[in-house]
Amino acid sequence: MHELSLAHGIVEQASEAAQRANAQRVVSVQLKVGRLAGVEPGALLFCYDLATQGTPLEGSRLEIVELPLIVWCAHCLMEVELPGVQRFRCPTCDTPCGEIRQGREMEIASLEIEPTSQRASSKFAGSSRRTTNSRARSGAGSSRRGCTW
Repeated sequence: MHELSLAHGIVEQASEAAQRANAQRVVSVQLKVGRLAGVEPGALLFCYDLATQGTPLEGSRLEIVELPLIVWCAHCLMEVELPGVQRFRCPTCDTPCGEIRQGREMEIASLEIEPTSQRASSKFAGSSRRTTNSRARSGAGSSRRGCTW
C-alpha cells in the first residue's frame, strides 16, 4: 500500500506551501493524478486522512482530479486521448502510439487555505479563504524535494 507514503509526501509538500503562504490551516488540497500514475484514489483518500492527523491539514479535503491518458500520434500529427491503458493505438487511425504526453503525473494543483491573520476575525466577519498554487510535481527525473511519488 504505497498510497500511505504518497499521502505523507502530499501532506509534507502542502504543509510547506501553507507555511510559506502564512496559513493557519489548509481547507482543501486539489491533486491531479494521471491514469498511469499507479495510484488507487480510494486508498489514497483513506491514507490522506491518516497522514493529516496532527498537521495543519487535519480535517482538510483531498480533491483528486483524474487526468486522461494522452499520447502523440505520429501519423495524425496530433495528441489523442486513449480510452484506456490496455491499447496504445490511435483511436482515429489505429497506428501504435508510444509517446505519452499526459497520464503519468501526480501534482498538487492548488491549496485552499485559511490565512493566519483571518483566523481570529473569522468569527465576526465570516471565514476568509484563498487559494494558492503549489509547484509540487512528480515525474521522471524529479527529486524527492519535488515529490517523486
